[in-house]
Amino acid sequence: MKLRALAVTGLLVLSASLAAPAAAFAAKAPTVALTSIDGLPTPLPYPYDEKADAEADLAAALKRAKAHRKLVLIDLGGNWCGDCRVFAGVIEQPDVKRWVDKHYEVVTINVGRYDHNMQIPARYGVDKLKGVPSFLVVDTKGKLVNDGAFFALTDARHMTPQSIVDWLAQWVK
Repeated sequence: MKLRALAVTGLLVLSASLAAPAAAFAAKAPTVALTSIDGLPTPLPYPYDEKADAEADLAAALKRAKAHRKLVLIDLGGNWCGDCRVFAGVIEQPDVKRWVDKHYEVVTINVGRYDHNMQIPARYGVDKLKGVPSFLVVDTKGKLVNDGAFFALTDARHMTPQSIVDWLAQWVK
């Protein structure tokens, strides 16, 4: 009986310690008024400029981020991607936009059908995209912050807006 009580206590302590990091970052994220993507504007935005100079856009975002002590959110995707467009719609919601603008310089990079601007993810050690949207979070020194967590939002259309914002919040200190 004591062994069972000890095991249950141990599981409760373990559960609490695993939940603590999630609670810590979720408190920083704004509460999103939308409960589903159904409330997003239609048509959804086409966020990727297919004629943009991705290198120049990234360099400018890194410079702005350094000047304002923000993270850079490199959004890799294509206008053909529904999940990319859902993400773009979520971060344009007024309460989310204010929070994102406070913490991130967002740069959208068109990767076409994985045949454009692939040198950018490769620069950060991502040789192959497993889906889009993919995100690289980079600090003011140009160091990748979210190593190994690039593809969490490739199913954005099936996520709640709050879960998308909570994912972004975990990288903000």
